[in-house]
Amino acid sequence: MSRELWLLRHGKAEHLNGDEDYDRVLKKRGKRDATRIGQWLNENALRPDYVISSPAIRAITTTKIVCDVIGIHHQDIKQEKRLYDEGLFRVKSVLADCPSTFKQVLMVGHNPEFEKLITYLVNDNDLFEIEKLLPTGALARLQLPDDWTRLEQGCAKLLWITHPKTLFEED
Repeated sequence: MSRELWLLRHGKAEHLNGDEDYDRVLKKRGKRDATRIGQWLNENALRPDYVISSPAIRAITTTKIVCDVIGIHHQDIKQEKRLYDEGLFRVKSVLADCPSTFKQVLMVGHNPEFEKLITYLVNDNDLFEIEKLLPTGALARLQLPDDWTRLEQGCAKLLWITHPKTLFEED
């Protein structure tokens, strides 16, 4: 195993208030948490080779904030509609399409797909004991086999999950 997948759930977003779910914007907390995750990545010298984001407003905004902090240009973000509300199979198809030259891939998107992906790839019964595996703004780092075209159940190792609220003192 030498490739890594970093799954970042979008930051905390506003409630619907009559708008389409796709168009929900980040709350102040969501923006702050995305900045914290970016700062934490910098502090730990973690920089992805490739960034993929759901095009939903709350996800792409989270992605852009993190990329601003870690020094990745917005034009280098690949927006992928299969990451928005299309299920586990479609998210796995996005991974299968990732060029194998990229060793650390940051994917920004949504639950329930990301939690389903983690539990599928890691296949660790201890994950089910966590009340909320990937709350808003959380970042999971997984180690996967080199070939992402055939990701089988239980093939990954969960290295850690980082929650923005645990990174810094409240402002």
